[in-house]
Amino acid sequence: MTIYFYGANEVPYGCFSNFSEHGFDLDGLWWPTSEHYFQAQKFKGTRHADLIRRARTPLRAAELGRDSSKPLRRDWERVKDDVMRRAVAAKFREHADIRAILLSTGDEEIVEDTTTDHYWGRGRTGNGKNMLGRILVSTRNQLRAEFAETPDGDGSRPRR
Repeated sequence: MTIYFYGANEVPYGCFSNFSEHGFDLDGLWWPTSEHYFQAQKFKGTRHADLIRRARTPLRAAELGRDSSKPLRRDWERVKDDVMRRAVAAKFREHADIRAILLSTGDEEIVEDTTTDHYWGRGRTGNGKNMLGRILVSTRNQLRAEFAETPDGDGSRPRR
């Protein structure tokens, strides 16, 4: 059964959204959401990146990150998938509760159910790249290798 998600408030899979309020430490800074991290990395090392990190909401971070008047870093298209991988992994490593939800999906496909994003989600036609879903699946596999699944299946103990 394919698992579809989109809104951050959807139960139980809203935590898969980059807008879910599950902050984490990465690159020596606290990021309120993975959306904040992802958008800020478009302008890494600039004042605009810090403005995005400090945005009050993930929606505001997204708006600031999509500001076409600000030049993107030159290598953005090459690094954006790795940026997303780092953010998603940090978020799920930081929070045992949502890590348990991700691990509970077994081997199911995970799909960002958006008609407006053909790259990160399934897109209007349903045949999008679904890169966020694919990164979640990859992260799930990495976490499985890193964390022992406890009898209640929460994956809260790191493997020794």
